[in-house]
Amino acid sequence: MEDEPQNETSDDQQAEDPTPMPPAEETSGDQDEAPAEEPAEAPLAEQEEAEPEAAEELEAAEEPEAAEELEEPKGEKKKDAIPGADLEPISVESDERPLSAEEKARKEAEEEERARREAALTGDSDEEEQAASRAPAKMEGGSRYLATGKRKNAIARVTLLPGSGKIEVNGRPLEEFFPRPLHQTTATQPLAITGYESSVDVRVRVHGGGVSGQAGAMRHGIARALTEVDPELRGELKRRGFLTRDARAKERRKAGLKKARKRPQFSKR
Repeated sequence: MEDEPQNETSDDQQAEDPTPMPPAEETSGDQDEAPAEEPAEAPLAEQEEAEPEAAEELEAAEEPEAAEELEEPKGEKKKDAIPGADLEPISVESDERPLSAEEKARKEAEEEERARREAALTGDSDEEEQAASRAPAKMEGGSRYLATGKRKNAIARVTLLPGSGKIEVNGRPLEEFFPRPLHQTTATQPLAITGYESSVDVRVRVHGGGVSGQAGAMRHGIARALTEVDPELRGELKRRGFLTRDARAKERRKAGLKKARKRPQFSKR
């Protein structure tokens, strides 16, 4: 009976006290969490210290690049640079093939004829002499020098006689047989080179081939006859290609083709 009033007084004190006591488990949890937060703060501090070091390294790496940009002249810009300007040019070989002796002689004949026409138009009588440095050899009165020249299908039999430069081809004058000045110059080139134009008479019998081939055959025969007159002229005539037989000819037609290499048109359908 005596214990009941004591219990009532204790309940009344608890009801009057406005501040309840926290449970024992909560206080213990708060104490455990406090030391756990301290290690989490330590890595953040290390990161803050490492960030300034990384920034310093980036600045040091960018400094040489900036220095190189400053060294470049201000007027030049990378955008204006022509692509491939640093490459070395490639040497392209020309497609021009070396001229043959026949083509060289033809070219010389055309140049001589052009110079002659220009001199005739301007009235200049001073023509360039292309004779050899040595004087022409003297020929005996009744001497004759025979030679044969060939070009394509043309054959020319040439006879040199002492005279004043008269030229006959198949019994006709040179200007009548070869109306074109180019053919006239081609036929008489060896005489002009050696200086025998006005010291010998030339008689030629030519047949076969066309006009151009006959002029080439006549030049070949005159050059051979001049080597009989003066053997020392052989070097000069050989160097110019007058003594070389030009073997070029028209290519033969093949079976199944229209010409030497021209083929019939191919129809797919």
